Amino acid sequence: MNRTPDSAVGGAGGRHGGPWRAAGISLVALLALVGAGLIGAALNAPEPTAPPQPSAAAAPQGSDDEPTTTDAPPSGSASSSTPPPPGWELPDVAAATPGPAPTTTSLDRSEPTRIAIPKISVGATIMPLGITTEGMVQVPPLAKAQLAGWYQLGPTPGEVGNAVIVGHVDSKEIGPAVFFRLGALLPGDTIEVTRKDGRIATFVVEGVKSYPKTAFPTDLVYGPTDVPGLRLITCGGDFDERIGSYPDNIVAFARLAT
Repeated sequence: MNRTPDSAVGGAGGRHGGPWRAAGISLVALLALVGAGLIGAALNAPEPTAPPQPSAAAAPQGSDDEPTTTDAPPSGSASSSTPPPPGWELPDVAAATPGPAPTTTSLDRSEPTRIAIPKISVGATIMPLGITTEGMVQVPPLAKAQLAGWYQLGPTPGEVGNAVIVGHVDSKEIGPAVFFRLGALLPGDTIEVTRKDGRIATFVVEGVKSYPKTAFPTDLVYGPTDVPGLRLITCGGDFDERIGSYPDNIVAFARLAT
């Protein structure tokens, strides 16, 4: 049964490290994951290059109105369908952009092992992640900031529902990490996930958006859907040296194509 984190994700994100809360904290850890987890730069290291941020052209259609977040999406509901929040609608990628068209066909459950994103030169091993005792999504250790992490209590990539993969944006030890360029993705770009069953599930990006960690779109990331979706998450915004973290989370929304 799929399980949704209590809040968001807490600490994977930028330069330092940590888990992410699933809804309430808005992935501060997960996306701090990307925020906290991927938080900081070494004190004596040269100033790192800032990660790219999503462009206006990449934003999901009608996303000017921020979706309402909830403390935690209902557990085990990934296969049921609910409409998106008002003011938020993914664009018709098949009609608006080149590339593989989304499909309504789903795959059986099989754990992901690797992720490839040609547009931003990502090719990384995927490790399984659970939740912490505080109800936050775990993140890859900073010593392995080039790995991506799959939230194993949710759907696998290709299954009906939203599979969630998180990754650090940078770390003080290595600089740019696995999802450093996530914000550069545009609708129509492709994501390939290799699974244990040997299948390569190809997803097409439908939108990329940055959200304040205080307004993480929990329903859009972990909420129920009747199609095979994929959510990639990392930290975003300008690194805050004062608090040692990034203020935002970048979320890429994608749908199974083949």
